[in-house]
Amino acid sequence: MGGQAVIEGVMMRSPHRVAVAVRKPNGEIAVRTFPYTPLAKRKKWIGQPVIRGAVGLVESLKIGIGALNWSAEQAAPEEEAAKPKSKAKDRLTLAGTMLLATVIALALFLYFPLWVGRTAVGSHGSELSAAGQIGLNIVAGAVRVLILLGYMWAISFWKDIHRVFQYHGSEHKTIFAFEKGDELSADRVLKHTRFHPRCGTSFLLIVALSAIIFFAIVDSIVTAVWGDYPSVLARFAVHLPLVPLVAGISYEILKFSAKHTENRLVKVAIQPGLWLQKITTQEPDPAMCEVAVTALRTALRNGESPESADAQPVPEKDQVLQHPTE
Repeated sequence: MGGQAVIEGVMMRSPHRVAVAVRKPNGEIAVRTFPYTPLAKRKKWIGQPVIRGAVGLVESLKIGIGALNWSAEQAAPEEEAAKPKSKAKDRLTLAGTMLLATVIALALFLYFPLWVGRTAVGSHGSELSAAGQIGLNIVAGAVRVLILLGYMWAISFWKDIHRVFQYHGSEHKTIFAFEKGDELSADRVLKHTRFHPRCGTSFLLIVALSAIIFFAIVDSIVTAVWGDYPSVLARFAVHLPLVPLVAGISYEILKFSAKHTENRLVKVAIQPGLWLQKITTQEPDPAMCEVAVTALRTALRNGESPESADAQPVPEKDQVLQHPTE
């Protein structure tokens, strides 16, 4: 079971279904649901370690973007939602926005840290030793982590983002309640912790830290065989296509740590990710937990749920529920 906070709501994914629940301006809860089986379950070779993580990340991004767009429509004031819209124009705008966001993300989290690292260990025209390659990647990794922390901290002060972080907290609490076999009600869910070891926030931190070791090894091999990179751009061009591999390795680390949270070493290793969740999750109110519970119950309609969830009705496709948890 996994999930994601969206605008005024929560998206939940079970092994066979995706459900998004959003609180509308009039207080009702809109629900969208559709069956979905991950590629890793449909294609045996995709389900292999590392590959499943890289492919799963792409799947999660696709589903997550769709959930965010739908939640924005549902959370908009009625007069704004009633305005006629061009689907072609909306898709073009979304594509342009995603392209711009991707370029900015690559420049900020991949190219810029490499430039800082190269500048820190020596002039750009000089040949770097193996130790220099390692030093460069340590500096670049530290810069990535600092950018990630600074970005998360800065946006947490925005009112709308703060509410998204509250819904993120409600998602974690609801999943914890489900995993512990607790009653799926807003009051019971609130009692659980908002810090979860499988969180995407922890995943981002693992990616940033794993990249230090992975790219240090790659750069050492590349420079030993072909010599040092002629420029930061050349180094960037080599690193970029390897990012999915880093993501796949990071997924396996996250999966392993989530299964061994009682191990002392694992507890220490996952602590930074849990600390970061103090920023990216906030304490939700009962109404937010009600939305998260609605999303979870809907995602569990194929029978993966405990008795407390099976006893509840779930919506079909897109519906609006006035009192979904009563």
